[in-house]
Amino acid sequence: MMDSGIRRGSDVLKALALGARFVFLGRPFIYAASVGGAEGVRHAITLLRDEVDRNMAMLGAQTLSDVNRSVIA
Repeated sequence: MMDSGIRRGSDVLKALALGARFVFLGRPFIYAASVGGAEGVRHAITLLRDEVDRNMAMLGAQTLSDVNRSVIA
């Protein structure tokens, strides 16, 4: 499990590539909740999901199991 310092979808993928099986994300959603309430959190989730999807596409990964040490340069 990885916790601390995860802010973007690329951070999630880096942690998974390095062997994490689970990544905690708290702070981005706390900020989103404090600024925009529930709608802010929904927006933050959408942004994070889209960033993970976009970065996986750039890596050529179709599933999260495709994200491993081989994608690290």
